[in-house]
Amino acid sequence: MPKILIVDDEEKIRGLIKKYALYEHMEADEASNGYEAIEAVQKNQYDCIIMDIMMPFCDGYTATRRIREFSNTPILMLSAKGEEYDRIHGFEMDIDDYVVKPFSMQELMMRIKAILKRTQNNQTDTFIYKGLVINYSAHTVDIDGERAHLSPKEYDLLTYLIKNKNIALSREQCISVVWGYDFFGDDRTLDTHIKTLRKNLKEYADCIVTVRGVGYRFETE
Repeated sequence: MPKILIVDDEEKIRGLIKKYALYEHMEADEASNGYEAIEAVQKNQYDCIIMDIMMPFCDGYTATRRIREFSNTPILMLSAKGEEYDRIHGFEMDIDDYVVKPFSMQELMMRIKAILKRTQNNQTDTFIYKGLVINYSAHTVDIDGERAHLSPKEYDLLTYLIKNKNIALSREQCISVVWGYDFFGDDRTLDTHIKTLRKNLKEYADCIVTVRGVGYRFETE
């Protein structure tokens, strides 16, 4: 079930969007300002963010700019401003769509579903867990917006664990897939790579769990 974040300082608007989202079989969290939105995105994985512009304490532009430093979650921006400049400014900040208030809830839901459809079609090429983003085509790993520099074997090991996430993989499986069946080394090679991989993953190091007597597992919440 898709999960969205609704960011708006007007409680009635948040409640109405959430009501329609639940009807469309989406989970929905709420945030009343940009600071709450940033914190929510840091702690949770969302499929789409509905972001109002005019909010107290931290507006939508500021929140979007901060979120883009560590997350590429699709953002649909809401605003009472319909001027071309505001729309262009939003798209320059890498938002995915822009809806001007007042809007119909049916149109908003259609736009959200269109975003979800586009991103779901691209998910096979990208793995995203909070601030950890892996682009399989580009062969890159980003952590909270910064490029992680992994060795080829570390990358292969990480992607193998992730593609089998929440499944315990034996040491023999890891070695045969990453190093090949004709590998003549020992288990210490795998352990060394796991150690350096955890170090390079920083705050996501604990995602690689040691399964005693078996091997390793990449675990998500």
